[in-house]
Amino acid sequence: MEGVAVLRQLVGQIQELWELYGSFCPDHPHLNPSSVEDDYCGLIMGEKSEYLKMLETNKSPPCKRSRREKNREKSLVSSSTAMEQQIWKEFPEDLYEGVIARLPIATFFRFRSVCRKWNSLLTSNSFSQHFAEVPRVHPWFYTITHEDVNSGAMYDPSMRKWHHPSIPFLPAKMIILPVASAGGLVCFLDIGHRNFYICNPLTDSFRELPPRSVRVWSRVAVGMILNGNTASSGYKIVWLGCNGDHEIYDSVQNSWTRPGIVPPSIKLPLSLNFRSQTVSIGTTLYFMRAEPDGILSYDVATGVWKQFIIPSPLHLTDHTLAEHKGQVMLVGLLSKNAATCVCIWELQKMTLLWKEVDRMPNIWCLEFYGKHVRMTCLGNRGLLMLSLRSRRMNRLITYDMSDKQWQKVPDCMLPRGRKRQWIACGTAFHPCPTALA
Repeated sequence: MEGVAVLRQLVGQIQELWELYGSFCPDHPHLNPSSVEDDYCGLIMGEKSEYLKMLETNKSPPCKRSRREKNREKSLVSSSTAMEQQIWKEFPEDLYEGVIARLPIATFFRFRSVCRKWNSLLTSNSFSQHFAEVPRVHPWFYTITHEDVNSGAMYDPSMRKWHHPSIPFLPAKMIILPVASAGGLVCFLDIGHRNFYICNPLTDSFRELPPRSVRVWSRVAVGMILNGNTASSGYKIVWLGCNGDHEIYDSVQNSWTRPGIVPPSIKLPLSLNFRSQTVSIGTTLYFMRAEPDGILSYDVATGVWKQFIIPSPLHLTDHTLAEHKGQVMLVGLLSKNAATCVCIWELQKMTLLWKEVDRMPNIWCLEFYGKHVRMTCLGNRGLLMLSLRSRRMNRLITYDMSDKQWQKVPDCMLPRGRKRQWIACGTAFHPCPTALA
């Protein structure tokens, strides 16, 4: 009988709720006062319905909230947002810089336009230290297109995306070509081989180098190294002419110097391969030469020249030096009969011979069959970008020396254009928003 009394009390509460709300919650349309009596057996067996549990805990069923309650909830949300802003205002500055230093490089384009504080952050010493501690896997590529030689296009291999920066300080009426890079800085040389320029493509940090003491009207090979681990410690630029003339620019002294002459053991004039960019390993620069085929090295720190006679592989047409983990590599086209393929060689230190270590997949090489293909290597350290051209074809391909992976590069197109841009030349550089020219 005690259970019946409890049941009657619950039925009374349900009737009061019915009169108060006029109807039951739509989530439970099957509940009504009579159905509660049918649940009596469930109460005896210890199985209470969800609605009865809610009544026993004195909880009212869900109902439509008034406008005043909604406004009160919005005010609570806004107050919590203000509290979060107060918390972020007290966020430690060093931890804040450490987080930003780990953002993808492409975000720094939008990062600088947020506020003056964020823009000035890139020039702070503490942020430079944080950024230097973050390892960067792949370089970017700064290229010049045939359609507009006065503006560049940068390719980000990690995002597989092209960027089109504007460098307002570069001379607009003169063709300026990227010839070398180090520490996030790119070295430019005008097509008349007279003036050098240094620029950070990410930040527009720019410097025009002073005139050289030697006037050279012919083509020169250019190399660039850092004095330390970053560009903040300074850098050096070396140019070498076919007659053996060369000079060194020191950014700390902001001047050119002539360290001496090429030793008589090196045959002059030098038949330099200007299609091959200079490779730097430590303080040593490596230049590719012909007649005889081989490599010419120059240690910027000690001023020592060395010459290595290395026969080229058979049927080699376009070729360039590269570097991977301190090892000198060779990239070139093998053309025999109507077949053409890109191959990778490694220099054997004991025998001073080239050993083939990889080549482009055969299915890709079929595209070049029967065509007169020319190759230009736009980057020669770790990750290569190869421009393969014929009369009606222009292919861009990257090759990762670490995992030996070939990958096609998406077409370079202007942001609001549909016409594909043809790449003329370029160089690889490791993007660094803190590097100053």
